[in-house]
Amino acid sequence: MNTKIKTLTVKLSDAEIGRNAKLEHVRDLRDAGHPALHFRFSKNRTRGSWYLLNKRRWHRIGAFPDLSAKQVLAALPAVRLRVSADQGSTISQWITTGELLSWYAGRMALDRNLSAKRKTTGASAMKCHLLPRLGGLPLTEVNKATLDNLFMWPLQETLSIDYVRLAFQLLASAFRQALTLGWLSSNPMAGIKFSDFSKAKRGIKPSRLRGVQLQDLLRELAPVMVNEPADAMLAPVMVNEPADAMLALMMLCHGTRIGETRQARWPHISLAEREWFIPAEHTKTGVEHHLPLTDQVRALLIQYRDTQTARGYDGQYLFPARNGKALSEGQASAVFARLGKGEWTSHDLRKVARTGWADLGIDHLIGELLINHAMGHSVKVYIQSDVMSRKRDALEKWHAHLDQKGFSLIHGQTGVRFGESGNSLEAANGVACSAIQKTTTVED
Repeated sequence: MNTKIKTLTVKLSDAEIGRNAKLEHVRDLRDAGHPALHFRFSKNRTRGSWYLLNKRRWHRIGAFPDLSAKQVLAALPAVRLRVSADQGSTISQWITTGELLSWYAGRMALDRNLSAKRKTTGASAMKCHLLPRLGGLPLTEVNKATLDNLFMWPLQETLSIDYVRLAFQLLASAFRQALTLGWLSSNPMAGIKFSDFSKAKRGIKPSRLRGVQLQDLLRELAPVMVNEPADAMLAPVMVNEPADAMLALMMLCHGTRIGETRQARWPHISLAEREWFIPAEHTKTGVEHHLPLTDQVRALLIQYRDTQTARGYDGQYLFPARNGKALSEGQASAVFARLGKGEWTSHDLRKVARTGWADLGIDHLIGELLINHAMGHSVKVYIQSDVMSRKRDALEKWHAHLDQKGFSLIHGQTGVRFGESGNSLEAANGVACSAIQKTTTVED
């Protein structure tokens, strides 16, 4: 019997590899249709490596069974091109873009550094747009032309340019991460930019609420906060719950985001320290946020807590849902669907506050700190002292302006300010502390 180690020429397939694995004297298999493609068995005959023979040099493509014969044959034209260009020969165990995207979607779902909103947005973009349009695209065919034809151009026809940009960035991130971790030997999206497909600039939507509308808005909210029927002449657009009005007022008074506001908790509000603390996990920037409480807002909070207590709620959330947790993103959005009637959104409250601060001459940097925009490291280092007092001055100026538009009718504070009356301050703190104390033992 001839036991000389030899190479067999066969039609390469996983089944053919399995049959020849039993023949100890066969070391290599060569594909009949592609003579430069070789398979070499490892000592463990159930495994092996793929090679491309080019100009007497052996270029390793990948391992078997991680890469099947079908995957290697499909990727072979691209491998030949990369070898000719001296750009490497290895390929991923993935054959389609959908396999890469599914892998990346799984990583995003388990990434603790991503906010719940970002995970939800990414998962939706994957499920509704990226996977349906690019799932079957071979990795070897990812280029500007295919992306434009299958993805970018059809998407921009029906979706906003900002959302298309988000989807593109998600796709590019998936390829970069796969390359970094060694799942890909090269990144076909390297050098491809969003501007290759569209020159449209990021849109900036003007606020649909203007300063001249503040008086009408506050007049609509006033009857709700005292939990009384509204006069039809004073409040033609009504809401049903004090919580609806309070959610809007807290955003208007502080310029906070809807996610930061809907998750507010009583233990994070200190009337004694005159501060609202927003933990990092509730902010978009991932940095904790501290906001001064003006006398007007303190009075408003005491009034609102009394309303909650009268209704039998003594939990820790300012805006609780029926399940005992904070309002969800969808529930909070529904609040503003009721309030805005399609004419304005929650973000318009944030915009009108920021514009109002500018109109009142509030320092730009203080406005950015109040709005909790991401700040550069050098700015954070530079601004170390006196920030809270300057933020307090700015909010007091803003709330005094709102008082002139009708805010004083809502918080009910007239005449002597808390800051000018020790007795009033003590009484307010006593009411609030007794209410808040009930919540400190409640766990999320």
